[in-house]
Amino acid sequence: MRIGRMAPLLAVGITATVLPALAPAQASAAEPLKRFENQKPAWHRCDAQMPAAFQCATIKVPMDYSRPGSKTLDLAISRMKTSVPGKRHGAILFNPGGPGGEGLDMPVMMKESMPKNVREQYDLIGFDPRGVGRSSPVTCGLTDAEQNTEHPYRSQTFSRDVKWARTVADKCRARNGDKLAYITTRNTARDMDVIRAVLGEKKLSYLGYSYGTYLGAVYAQMFPGRTDRFVLDSAVDPARVWRGMIQVWAEGTEPAFTRWTKWTAQHHTTYRLGDTPAKVKKAFWDLVARADRDPVDVHGRKLTGDDIRASLRPEFFSPKSAAEAVVELKKAADGRPVPHRSPAADDGTGPRRFAAAAAPADNSGAVFWTVVCGDTAAWSHDPEQYRRDAIRDKAKYPLYGDFGSNITPCAFWNKPAEPVTKIDNRVGVLTVQNQWDPQTPLTSGLGMHHALKGSRMVYVEGGEGHGVYSDDPRSCANRTVNAYLSTGRLPARDVTCEAPGRRSPGVNQHILPTPQRTPGAPRF
Repeated sequence: MRIGRMAPLLAVGITATVLPALAPAQASAAEPLKRFENQKPAWHRCDAQMPAAFQCATIKVPMDYSRPGSKTLDLAISRMKTSVPGKRHGAILFNPGGPGGEGLDMPVMMKESMPKNVREQYDLIGFDPRGVGRSSPVTCGLTDAEQNTEHPYRSQTFSRDVKWARTVADKCRARNGDKLAYITTRNTARDMDVIRAVLGEKKLSYLGYSYGTYLGAVYAQMFPGRTDRFVLDSAVDPARVWRGMIQVWAEGTEPAFTRWTKWTAQHHTTYRLGDTPAKVKKAFWDLVARADRDPVDVHGRKLTGDDIRASLRPEFFSPKSAAEAVVELKKAADGRPVPHRSPAADDGTGPRRFAAAAAPADNSGAVFWTVVCGDTAAWSHDPEQYRRDAIRDKAKYPLYGDFGSNITPCAFWNKPAEPVTKIDNRVGVLTVQNQWDPQTPLTSGLGMHHALKGSRMVYVEGGEGHGVYSDDPRSCANRTVNAYLSTGRLPARDVTCEAPGRRSPGVNQHILPTPQRTPGAPRF
């Protein structure tokens, strides 16, 4: 999933400079990757509407690193050389999350978020991971309906869910052939190391959000001696990749929902949803039941109870946002007019963004399934296992349990090309975590922190939203992150700080929920 001001991170207008195909004869038998590591990127201005200092290029990487003399993939990379002679420490690479998030424009975004004294030490580096955006993009040819990933469990629709999952897997195989097996986190980490070598760096610094935390942790596991200053913001639990990370949304939402009922009861005079947590809870579930009987018309969209559960799941991590949404849904159910809200617009103070990259319409969703299914063999291939789990978790986690445990295309995916990466090392990295994060809940961030035994955590008590480090001067975590990026010294112990008086920049501004029946995929 992507982060507040930096979402969506998209690219357009970048003319890729494709290097000539690299002949296998160039590689020596002893050093098969040297021909990739010794590439000289043809840097050029990314777009006339963007800063001249923002440069792009395309390099080649092996499709299969066990056979580097065989097929190659294009990898789109970018840079802003903000380092100052005499202050330069190296290069810092960014990833916005996903899997499937485009990161080519992140140097422009992060230039505005990082203070000058930090920027002056680094060249800022972005890239679209393999299969994403302008890096040999994956497509499965999915229709809008097939890109819908939110499937509540109901006995009468389960066979249809199984058919959907099988269809997506079959279409992805048919469209991508042998490439499909190599669009994985481990191979993207290897690509990162090629980028490091191409840039002439002995070590790589890194800032990754959400899925990018797992990618960074895999790199640190595979290349510990080349891991420099790594910041992992809003972390994936490596022990839960990947089915467990979808299921953790349900687990993490229940305490957020309980907190919401208490907060809303305390603000009964404003929202009129109940003056006790029990009454607030009943008001919500009555609304869900009512919508299941008679879908709620919201600006021409018919929302069922399942739609409301899925739409409001992340909202409950910010009580005020959820209370406003429930009030407006109740008005809509009563046939009363409600404001026609739209997502908060860019206030004009942030960096210019690219428009959408010239990638297939289903690229983001296709990459999501390709990575989460191809990273690990820990997916059951028995549809009935998913049925049993969905029934169990709907009872255990009523808000989202059946969504999180229902069948996915991974049930019909091919066996992964290599085993999942076990994260267990003492590499020094800094992890950053909000208490109330809807996409990588606190338990997930703690899982990453514990797996990385040399890490330190910055914990934002009361922090809401997905993504912590930003250009907000009031963010209590920024001081620790910037000190680490400036000096390379981790805090002596874990740091706890309190969130500022308002929601963190990572929280989406409230909009009336709409059904999750639009193209796309879950995001970490």
